[in-house]
Order: sequence, then C-alpha cells, then structure tokens
Amino acid sequence: MKNKKKGLIKRFVRYYKPHKKLFVIDMACAFLISVFNLVYPYITKEIINNYVPNKLLYYLLAGAGLLLGLYAIKAALNFVLQYWGHLVGTRMQADMRRELFGHLQKLPFTYFDNNKTGVIMSRMTNDLFDVSELAHHGPEDVFLSLVTLIGAFVMLAFINVYLALIVFACVPWIVVVAMLLRKRQKKTFARMRVVQGEINADIESAVSGVRVSRAYCAQKHEGEKFEKGNIDFVKAKSRQYKVMGEFHSSMNFLMDFLYFAVLLAGGLFFYYDKINVGEFTAFVLYITTLITPIRTLVSIYEQIQEGASGFARFCEIMDEPCEEESENALTPEVLRGEIEFENVCFGYGKKDGAHTVINKFNMKIEAGRTIALVGPSGGGKTTICHLIPRFYEIDAGKITVDGYDIRDLSRQALRKNIGIVQQDVFLFNGTIRENIAYGNFNATNGEIYEAAKKANIHEYVLSLPDGYDTNVGERGVKLSGGQKQRISIARAFLKNPPILILDEATSALDNATEMQIQDALSKLSEGRTTLVVAHRLSTVKNADEIIVVTGDGIEERGTHNELIKKNGIYKGLYDYQFKNL
Repeated sequence: MKNKKKGLIKRFVRYYKPHKKLFVIDMACAFLISVFNLVYPYITKEIINNYVPNKLLYYLLAGAGLLLGLYAIKAALNFVLQYWGHLVGTRMQADMRRELFGHLQKLPFTYFDNNKTGVIMSRMTNDLFDVSELAHHGPEDVFLSLVTLIGAFVMLAFINVYLALIVFACVPWIVVVAMLLRKRQKKTFARMRVVQGEINADIESAVSGVRVSRAYCAQKHEGEKFEKGNIDFVKAKSRQYKVMGEFHSSMNFLMDFLYFAVLLAGGLFFYYDKINVGEFTAFVLYITTLITPIRTLVSIYEQIQEGASGFARFCEIMDEPCEEESENALTPEVLRGEIEFENVCFGYGKKDGAHTVINKFNMKIEAGRTIALVGPSGGGKTTICHLIPRFYEIDAGKITVDGYDIRDLSRQALRKNIGIVQQDVFLFNGTIRENIAYGNFNATNGEIYEAAKKANIHEYVLSLPDGYDTNVGERGVKLSGGQKQRISIARAFLKNPPILILDEATSALDNATEMQIQDALSKLSEGRTTLVVAHRLSTVKNADEIIVVTGDGIEERGTHNELIKKNGIYKGLYDYQFKNL
C-alpha cells in the first residue's frame, strides 16, 4: 500500500516538470508571504513596548510605513499566487486531459464495452478539475503553512521558550486526531467519486435516448431510474458531509483550545512578570498567525482527499493496457484484399465466463470479390466483421490479409485499407463537410464533392441553406437515416479502401431509400473486396458468393441460385422473407 502511494505521488510530481519555472515562482511568493506574516507581530511588539511609550514618532511612522509597504508587496505576491498558481494547475490539468484523451484513443474496444461513457466523462472533467485544484493549492498552501508554523515557533521561542513549548505541546494532538479521521474520510470520498460517475452516466444515457423514452412513454421509468441514482448520490454526499463535519468540528475545537491555552498561559506568564505587555500582545498575534496555517492545513485536507482520489481514478484509466502492437509491426502501404480465417475462435468477455461466438471458423475471400454473410441472429456475422480490422483480439487461430497475419500488421496500416459502413451510422457533431472528410482529412473540396455525388447526397446537400457547412447535430440528429447513411457512404468513397465491410448498411431504411442507397453501395463495391452482412436477402442476390453462418459455423455457401437449388437454410430464409410477395 505504501509503495502504491509513493508511486502515485511520484507520478503526480512528474506533471510539475514542464511548468517548474512557474511552480518555483509560486513557491517563492508563498515563502515571502509567510515571512511578511511573521514580521507584523514583531513590529507590533516594538511599537507597543518601545515607540509609543518613548514617544518615538519617527520610528512609529517608519514602522507603520514599513508595514504598509509590506502589505502592498504582499498584495502583489498574492496576485501572482492566485493568477500564476492557478495557471500551473490549469496547465497540468490540460496535460493530464490530453494524455488521458490520447490513451483512450488507444484502448481496446473491450474497455468501452465494459465502461459507461458518462463515467469516463466524469473522470475527464470532474476528477481532473479536482486534481488541478490540488496541483495549485496543495503544495502552495502546505508550504506556506509549514513555513509559517516553523517561523511562528521560532519567533515565539525568542519571546519565551517555555511558553512556546506549552503552546506547541497542543499541536501533536491536532495531528493525531487528523490521522484518526483520515481513513474514514478517504473511503467516503472514494465512494462519492463512484456514485458521481454513475449518475453522470445515467444522465448521459437518458439525454442520448430521450427520443426512445418519449416514443415508449417511458419518462416515468427514466425518472424513477434517475431518482434512484439521485438518492444514492444524496446518501453518499450525506456520508461525506457527516465525516467532514466530524473532522472539521474536531479540528476547530482543538484550535479553539489552542487559543484558550495561549490566553491562559500567556496571562499567567504576564501576571508573574515573565513577559511584558508588548511580548504578550506579540504572542497573541503570533498565535493568530499560527492558527491560520493550521486551519489552512485542516481545510486543504479535504481538497487533498478529493484531488488524490481523482488522480487515483485518472491513473486507473492510464494503467489500462492499450491495444497491443507487434514489436516489429509491418506497414504495407496498400493491400489487395485477400482475406482468410483459419480455425478462428472468439468470444466476448471471456474473463466473465461468456460463451464462444465463433469456434474454429474457416473462410477465404479472394481479392476483389463480394461475399455476403447471412443467417440467423447470433451466428457471429457482425463479430467476423469486427475481427478483420482487429477491433477485438481472437482467442485462437489466425486471420490473414494478403498472406499477412493481421497481428503482424500495425493497426494503422491494416485499418487504413478497410472501409466500414454500418447500420448504426455515427456522425460527429460538426458539418457535413467535416463528417465526409473523415474518410481522408487531406481531401480537397472537389474530392469531397465527388465522393458525395457517388453517394447520391450531393444534390441534397446543395439544397440546404448552408450547404456542406450545415451542422448535422449530435450524432447526426438533424438528418434522416437515409441521409446519414449516404454521408457514411461518401466517407467510405473518400477513403477509397481496397477492403469494404457493409454491416447491415440498409436494414434500417425504407424500401425506396434502400434502393437508392443500394445503388451507391454497388458503385462503392466495384473493384474492392467486399464483405456484406445482411438480413434482407434481396440486397445480396448478386454477390459473388453467399455464405450462410450459424452458431455452428458455415452451413452453406454458393451463389444465390445455387443455394436456392440446395433447398437448405438459405432457401428457407428466402422463402420466409418473400412468402407474401
């Protein structure tokens, strides 16, 4: 546990290195402010003991002027502390968010299958904000407080060492109580993080699915689900505030007792002529100066807990293993598109005891041919499509493209040769031009327009008031299903890959739109190795080969006419779909 904690601290400190100049300036300002805070009681003592009784007007005015000058400098130092100090935290937060975002781009698809989007978002926003606050206030406040504590003790010892020792005998009790309450507070803050991430995930899901909930009149159900999470949030927050209340009330009582001890002990020392009035006044002022950093340390403890738990959660994601790459990964520029599955086995979530989806699967697709995968749901058709671009790692066997084992290819080289058009089209919140350009970010406007023409979407886009600069909304919500699908096809045209995967690309469309989309897909498939997954058999009649896939593997294969003559599974599916025609 100690090694883990040290490891986290070491990792946290690493983020200061790019900003060490600002950090040093911040710490220097904190040090000077602490020194100035220690000067004020000393000057006060001199004024009361010397300048006023002896009517030394010049020294009185000089002392007052010195104080005013120090306050002016202190104000400037506080500005630097607040502005540049917060800037250090903000820049560190930006560094962590950049690193986290980059790491998320490299995580395997299984991570996103097992983690909610809202929880990930919470870690990127709420957690990293708390970490940035800790990065600024943590070292600064702790350093300022320690300098003030040590300085106050030294100054108190100069006034009267015995009185100083009596006062500082109370300090260990404050530390002991803080340590006793520390463990409970840490657990409570960690639990609060989990609950907050869960409620963010529920909100994200409810907002994204608002059309579905309205369509099914499920507002009450969504409200109840949200309320459950909201109640859990209140309970977790209540436990957090209860522990915080115990912590703060205990700390405040001990600090009040410290002030009480000073007044009592100082009063007795003054009564027995061990100290004079100026020293007694300075002693009280130094105790006020002493209490301030203790209060700061108490208040920052909460921030340290929040920041530490936030950084630990940040590290949890950063410690997730990225998609593995072969040490000497091959990077062929262009692939022909010959694909072969050799005794491939795969199952989702194998660690959780999930069943195997495909077992000892064998299939060969020659370059330039169009192969259709059909069959009942759950047979593994979409899984096969996910395995070719290596979205998931197979459990056994081998998949090759042009004779290369895909595990020996860099993912970048493999995926840039594969275009995918899916049923559930994802469009990014941006313009139509930006979404098509995902196929090739270096494409000219002319190439984007040409791709849109081939996808039969160009004329529609030109009819819009903003044309290609029209914003599609979140997930393309401002467009119809057919329009989104055409943009997805235009994106694939622009990429111009040798391998094309069409996964239920038209199943969610009406017949008229499907015919238009099918025409664009036919153009897109020309000269490419095309793998088509379809439930509508009318869309795959012209495929070079149709493969019937079930949970037991490949059951039938051949052309449409050959499979009809076999009078097997394909014939049964075909007759069922067209029995009313």
